Amino acid sequence: MTPLLGELPIGLRSVSTRPLFVLRLDVRPLQLVGDTPGPYRRVGVVPGGVFEGDRLLGTVLEGGNDWQTVRSDSTTVLDVGLVLKAGGGELIGMTYGRLRHGPPDIIKRIEAGEVLDPSTHYFRINPVFETASHQYGWLNRILAIGIGQRRSDGVTYSVFEIL
Repeated sequence: MTPLLGELPIGLRSVSTRPLFVLRLDVRPLQLVGDTPGPYRRVGVVPGGVFEGDRLLGTVLEGGNDWQTVRSDSTTVLDVGLVLKAGGGELIGMTYGRLRHGPPDIIKRIEAGEVLDPSTHYFRINPVFETASHQYGWLNRILAIGIGQRRSDGVTYSVFEIL
């Protein structure tokens, strides 16, 4: 332990989380915008999905999108916007950025539609929520992280509230 770390209170030495929900998104085939003057760009349209957790569950409404930037180091950066509809009909906006990278052979297999163990590569998101719902207003005041796994027809995330 470094001296500076040793001076910290226990509460500042690590991060605790608790499960928020599992999110399963359907994604249509990518729209390849291509090698723009900036980055290589592609867009995924999200026609729907579902989410389930102990404190909230529901569906993902049609119309979400996933703007992807593929960097020169083969890292994929996402800018995603979704609308979640909770079981009681309350709407929750969810946006997130993410990074996915790994060994070139692993990324090539994922891009070809193969479903691989999440431990083979780095695939993380940072969701932010917005809602007018009184029942789910607590989502406006939390930070979250998630771990993803690409499927041939979409993606699955395990999302955690940071305590």
